[in-house]
Amino acid sequence: MSRASRRRSKSRKPGDGPHHILVVDDEPDLERLVRVRLRREVRSGRFVLSFARDGVEALEMLGGNGKIDIVLSDINMPRMDGLTLLSQIPSVDPDVRAVIVSAYGDMKNIRTAMNMGAFDFLTKPIDFADLRSTVDRSLRNLMVWRKALRARNRLVTIENELELARRMQLSIVPRAFPKSPEFDVHGTMYAAKAVGGDFFDVTLLENGRVGLTIADVSGKGVPAALFMMSSRILVKGAVIGHRDPDTVVAYVNEALALENAALMFVTLLYTVFDPSSGELSYCCGGHDPPLVVHPDGSSTSLPHTGGMVLGVFGDADYTCSTVQLSPGDTVVLFTDGVTEAQNVAGEQFGMGRLKQLFSDLPPSSAEYATASVVRVVEEFKGAADQFDDLTCAALKFTGAKP
Repeated sequence: MSRASRRRSKSRKPGDGPHHILVVDDEPDLERLVRVRLRREVRSGRFVLSFARDGVEALEMLGGNGKIDIVLSDINMPRMDGLTLLSQIPSVDPDVRAVIVSAYGDMKNIRTAMNMGAFDFLTKPIDFADLRSTVDRSLRNLMVWRKALRARNRLVTIENELELARRMQLSIVPRAFPKSPEFDVHGTMYAAKAVGGDFFDVTLLENGRVGLTIADVSGKGVPAALFMMSSRILVKGAVIGHRDPDTVVAYVNEALALENAALMFVTLLYTVFDPSSGELSYCCGGHDPPLVVHPDGSSTSLPHTGGMVLGVFGDADYTCSTVQLSPGDTVVLFTDGVTEAQNVAGEQFGMGRLKQLFSDLPPSSAEYATASVVRVVEEFKGAADQFDDLTCAALKFTGAKP
């Protein structure tokens, strides 16, 4: 091994590779582009790239001796398309994360792929910053999953189970957030020792809109974490095929209720923000509505839309409300781990303290808003145990395009 290779090996963090990525696409130009854009990761030994022209060739490579971590597959290909490939991957190697790539106009097939078990999706033309972020998120989840499989036979106490669930939660939450001259977004989650199933997600939608989701699954431990992951996948699929928040929430509810013998449920709030108009649409599925903080420090708790928790009754009705934001407004989403946090005296943090926080310190950014919430809740809680996940997301509207 050369001196340079030894230096790279010593500086490489555990879990940094090599990770084997199989790219499945019948366009030769894509292979050349991927090789060029990811050459640094390949040279450093973090990624190993392989390429297949269709699903048949990909299955042969999956069944070979080399271990593949991620399959990055187009949908439209000769001989075997991406959806057929996706359906057969689990029988060849279930320990693989599949990411679907297709044109943005192919929303129906992307939605089908997500419902079939694809971990994530990318749209053409590929944004390579988004590709790296998606690959990193997929690998984090995969490494946690593989560690979970190795630990499964050693789980002998509830503490082991809860720690596994916590890691599964944290592996899928966003770490990079979109930002534009019109808005910025941020979110954070701090898991409790007794793990539930909070999650939040940010999705860039068509026509410059942005979707923001926050949710809290009932129960504790691995079952709650798995139900949370199912809910998150369903939301990601639903936002592709449905424009309005109420139809997204209704779709996810119906899908969760179909096979829910454990009678678990999830509270969910889904919002869609249009920066061109400043309109915010939202739908509550048994979840607290957003808080809008104004530039002067005053705040408005938006009305609840009346929807019930998801996963119990498949035919439940959901409604959507729309409000007009003004430049400087910040929308704050939170789970009950914020408002129901308790101090050593048994007092709850409550909405009053949340509003008081922003009356003293109006948020200068979305990240400042979420960091402030976490800080004051931790200060209020003091030495008391954290019994629930603490999750908060925010979107600050800086102003519509002229």
